[in-house]
Amino acid sequence: MKYFAQFCLVVFLVFTACKQEKKEEEKDKKNEVIKQYDTFGAKISSDNAITSTALLAKFETMKVGDTIDVKFVSNIKEVCSKKGCWMKLPLNKETETMVRFKDYGFFMPLDSKGREAIVNGKAFIKQTSVKELQHYAEDAGKSKDEIEKITEPKKEFAFEADGVLIKAE
Repeated sequence: MKYFAQFCLVVFLVFTACKQEKKEEEKDKKNEVIKQYDTFGAKISSDNAITSTALLAKFETMKVGDTIDVKFVSNIKEVCSKKGCWMKLPLNKETETMVRFKDYGFFMPLDSKGREAIVNGKAFIKQTSVKELQHYAEDAGKSKDEIEKITEPKKEFAFEADGVLIKAE
């Protein structure tokens, strides 16, 4: 009986030590992700992020007014040049989504163009007015001629982010 109790104690200690080691490995892995990305807005992880082309496929099944919760990854194509209050992320070579930030609560670094971003929030289809399109063109530093060429509203794939991870430089 004495040996059985000792055996149980040894088995218990081995399993406890292995469990603690596994927790430390998971913690190290999370810290590694945090070091790889700068965080903006709500704290999010990179887990379960879909590709930009997968998001495009979802957008193509939606109509104006539809909304879905999603997390996706893309490279930043453009950022508001005045204060980083929006960014454009490509979904493929021809299509992009305009990303704004929930409650105007955070902004992107002005030099983040080209960096990988993981964005979490709500994707939706919207109709954007000429006036709003011209405003965005102005924010992006477009010329007066380019802005004046905007004469029709546009159906857009839009996104409201509550959290963003940007690949650290």
